[in-house]
Amino acid sequence: MRVIKGGVAAPVGFLAAGVQAGVKYENKYDVALLYSLRPAAAAAVYTRNAVQAHPLVLTRAHLADGVAQAVAVNSGNANACMGKQGEEAALAMAQAAAGALGLRPADVLVASTGVIGQPLPLDKIRAGLAAAGAQISDLRAGAADGTAAAAAASPCGPRRAEAAHRAAQAIMTTDLTVKEMAWEIACAAGPVRLGVMAKGSGMIHPNMGTMLCFITTDAALPAPLLREMLREAVDDSFNMVTVDGDTSTNDMAVALANGCSGVELSGDERELFRRALNTACVAMARAIAQDGEGAGKLLETRVSGAAGRDDARKIARAVCASNLVKTAMGGEDANWGRIIAAAGYSGAEFDPGRVAISLNGLPVAAAGEGLPFSEAEAKERLSRDEIVIEIFLAAGNAQATAWGCDLTAAYVDINAGYRS
Repeated sequence: MRVIKGGVAAPVGFLAAGVQAGVKYENKYDVALLYSLRPAAAAAVYTRNAVQAHPLVLTRAHLADGVAQAVAVNSGNANACMGKQGEEAALAMAQAAAGALGLRPADVLVASTGVIGQPLPLDKIRAGLAAAGAQISDLRAGAADGTAAAAAASPCGPRRAEAAHRAAQAIMTTDLTVKEMAWEIACAAGPVRLGVMAKGSGMIHPNMGTMLCFITTDAALPAPLLREMLREAVDDSFNMVTVDGDTSTNDMAVALANGCSGVELSGDERELFRRALNTACVAMARAIAQDGEGAGKLLETRVSGAAGRDDARKIARAVCASNLVKTAMGGEDANWGRIIAAAGYSGAEFDPGRVAISLNGLPVAAAGEGLPFSEAEAKERLSRDEIVIEIFLAAGNAQATAWGCDLTAAYVDINAGYRS
């Protein structure tokens, strides 16, 4: 497994584009289109928020058959809580993308992100999807003799990689960094590739937060297996990341497997791909936490020695979500009492008298009590860009990891004027 370039266009048979449509801001990429040259096995995981945006509802319906060929995405507007108008707007996005690519609307998935409760500017998005579709057609024609077969067999070159990068830019809202990666996995019958792009910075919490993730692979996988793998990967990644304790209405992670590599996975190679998918989702989860609104530090909480995995997960998530822990880490204050307190209200079962805690490798508590340590050394270790909080429960062999970020005044500034 090696890192390659190209993002979601790295796997054979995938193309992507991003354009500036002026959905909310001028001169910002805000409409993206992801396209597979052939129908792909497809799976998705959605937010568990009871309030669900219109694109999410439509995508769920279009994925009932486990097949999709394109994804249309906009940033700048969530298209949520808009009643019949919102339903029609989501369908209109699918229809516009289908028209631009020569597909059936039912084979197009739709995602939106941005402000809730505002009408979607459909004229701008339709124009954006038409422009993105024209770019994809141009990229497709630029491969060999312009046939689908030639394009499917061609590697991801600089033009396709740059177009995919613009797609990753187009799904961003308050994100400060573009989140995309790709890997190549060696198999006996030939390589398979895995690409991913994601967005997320604020309104992030387990059960998915304001995040979108799109995964592509040219491996041949049946939809039920892809669905199982995706759910497992999301559970260990996006459902273990928190920025501010809020879970959005629009979150989804979508995976497409078009089989253009001609490689069918089985046995050890299937498990290798499963691990690669987990790696991709964890990489995006970490990137989302590191890019948390106003964040200065990435927090990683590792819980080990738990009696069960559920207990480990509860504690890891509670510690990362604690505003008191987040502010202490932002202030470079080794206040380990806030950490054990968060573990205590997490709902997990453990013996506080057996807990050990360390901060970036510095032991600060053992057997549930504080240890003598140098405050100067602690401050130096907590001044780093990444802080690892290790909690050992001495109750078993289960473990879990969660990711978050510190909490700063900049978070308040960003969200106090989000609609303006």
